[in-house]
Amino acid sequence: MGLFAGLSAPSWLHAQDTSAPGTDEIYRIGVPDLLDIRVWEQPELSGTALVRTDGRISVPLVGDVLAEGRTPEELAAFLEGSLAAYVTDPMVDVAVLEMRSQVVSVIGGGIQRSGVLELRHDMRVLDAIAEMGGFTPFAKKSRIKVLRKSAGGETELSFDYTSFVNGRAPGSNFLLMPGDTIVVPE
Repeated sequence: MGLFAGLSAPSWLHAQDTSAPGTDEIYRIGVPDLLDIRVWEQPELSGTALVRTDGRISVPLVGDVLAEGRTPEELAAFLEGSLAAYVTDPMVDVAVLEMRSQVVSVIGGGIQRSGVLELRHDMRVLDAIAEMGGFTPFAKKSRIKVLRKSAGGETELSFDYTSFVNGRAPGSNFLLMPGDTIVVPE
């Protein structure tokens, strides 16, 4: 018997903040997030798992499991049910170590440095531009586009920096969503 035999997990352990950055929605696991899976008193079944491009992770005894689109709590409950055939009363905790699917890209000749940023809570267009070093001297600040994937394809949103800073478009510095691409032309 393990050191913690007979003890149940504290209630706070399962109560994680799983809201997605930039939104009030529940966080859903995506490709290529890095997960930490802990099966209580079963270290050989515990470890990290990378969500593969097919949305699945590999779990000892269970095999390949669809993780993409599930919350950490939903995945933990599924794994508990799947492991019940092999482990008595399995208790599983799933934590997202790295939210690699929660990123935005900033590209174009009008930005100091193009690249990918981890999406933080309440990140807006100007926050992402600032993190990439700001504008180049030749940036077309009135022609910034944000490309956003949606169910019907891709949506193009406009952001006019000049109008925003002059107070003519106060609501235009909108929240970014996972997968957004900011294009700053030169």
